[in-house]
Amino acid sequence: MSEKEEKAKGRLTTRTVAMPGDTNPAGDIFGGWVVSQMDIAAGICAGQRAQARVVTVALDQMSFIRPVKVGDVLGVYTRVESVGRTSMNIHVESWVRRSRIGIREKVTEGMFKFVAIDDHGNPTPIPDREDLPDYVIEHLGEEGLGVV
Repeated sequence: MSEKEEKAKGRLTTRTVAMPGDTNPAGDIFGGWVVSQMDIAAGICAGQRAQARVVTVALDQMSFIRPVKVGDVLGVYTRVESVGRTSMNIHVESWVRRSRIGIREKVTEGMFKFVAIDDHGNPTPIPDREDLPDYVIEHLGEEGLGVV
C-alpha cells in the first residue's frame, strides 16, 4: 500500500489547528504539544472504554514521523489495543492536513497505557464488553473494544 493510500488506524477522536504559539525554536510545532494532544485523545478513548476516570501511566512507544507545521489540522485517531483488569493500551496516531486543505500525512504514532481509577484514586476494574452501554460500542466499534 502506498503512503497516500495508508489509512488511519482507529477512530478520529480530536481535531485541532497547530498555532504559532505552539512552535519550537526551529519553527515546527513543539513535539510536546503533539504528545499532549495525543494524550488528551487517548484519555477520551480510555475513559469511554473504562466508563470511569482514567490516568495515563505509561507511554510505551512513540514515533515522530514528520514535523507538524503551523496551520496544519492535526487529527488524532485512537483505538483500544488491549484491555486488562484495570489497565488498557490505547494505540494513537496523529495525522495532519497540511495548511488546513493540503495533503494528508501521518506524523506521529504511539501506545499509551491507562489505568481506570475510582473516586479515591484506587485502580478499579474495567467493565466487560457486554456490560458497556450501546453508545460506547457504537463509538469505539468492534475493533476498538480491546480484549477483556
